[in-house]
Amino acid sequence: MKSWLALARAIDALNEAAGRGACWLILACIVISAANALARYGLNLGSNAFLEIQWYLYSLVFLGAAGYTLKHNAHVRIDIINSRLTPRARAWIDLFGHLFMLLPVCAIMLWFGWTAFLESWRIGEISTDAGGLLRWPIKLLVPAAFALLILQGLAETIRKVAWLRGYEQGQTETRVDA
Repeated sequence: MKSWLALARAIDALNEAAGRGACWLILACIVISAANALARYGLNLGSNAFLEIQWYLYSLVFLGAAGYTLKHNAHVRIDIINSRLTPRARAWIDLFGHLFMLLPVCAIMLWFGWTAFLESWRIGEISTDAGGLLRWPIKLLVPAAFALLILQGLAETIRKVAWLRGYEQGQTETRVDA
């Protein structure tokens, strides 16, 4: 179990880095958005590339932080029900949700996202807007983000199984009843 929990911690570190990076991209979005508005309305200069890079960055923030959000247990829950359950019941519900909902849906999205990326890359897809950007780099984001979410789902599953089997989460990962 120690090696599984070590893997979960490594996945946590990867998604923590992705989430923190996504947070910094919000600043880039703001700067680009402000510069685009100033150029468009102040200097009468417009660029579809600036608009599209904003969309790409917002997509990167939203999708890139999905694993980070799961890691920090910040996803939507029905708190009226969840708060009344025992920790053990919540763990079983989370385990069921990860194994039968989260991971299968993410695997499907990864599969179709990868297929869409490959086709976009194969044809060298470019935005239909004048001065627009390449489309395949942003399409690569979809399978990459779902891969990170799958990894975090696996890390959470490992932790739930460990907890249900009586292992503590912490430095030593010793059995609670040992």
